[in-house]
Amino acid sequence: MHVLGRSDRVDLPELGISDIHAKIDTGAYNCCLHCSSAEVINGRLEFVLLDEEHPEFTGMKFTFKKFEKREIKNSFGEAELRFVIKTKIKIYDHLIKAEFSLSNRGNLKFPVLLGRKTLRNRFLIDVTKKDLSYQSKLTGV
Repeated sequence: MHVLGRSDRVDLPELGISDIHAKIDTGAYNCCLHCSSAEVINGRLEFVLLDEEHPEFTGMKFTFKKFEKREIKNSFGEAELRFVIKTKIKIYDHLIKAEFSLSNRGNLKFPVLLGRKTLRNRFLIDVTKKDLSYQSKLTGV
């Protein structure tokens, strides 16, 4: 079983995003993506990931036919109504279909949060480490 640290860089291949910073958060149940705007147009969810301040911002608009709107508890325990999408995330050699809620994480350090639902039974977590899968990707080990 692969080990992850407290943070890493991951790929979101279906969104064309590579090596984006992610916080490993075993206290969170779900995953979350930083989204600066999201709206439903003609029954489809359209959203822009990140924001203009983020160095990896492209302004590219994504469209999903399949999505949900759900109450998700934030880090303060307050329920928020958020859009939820399913997309693949690549960590080490694992390509995982995961659910991500969309939220404005602009004031937070990491644009991606990985919760325990996606991590469970796939990875061990060592909070004294970071960027383990990214280092493995760079070295090919």
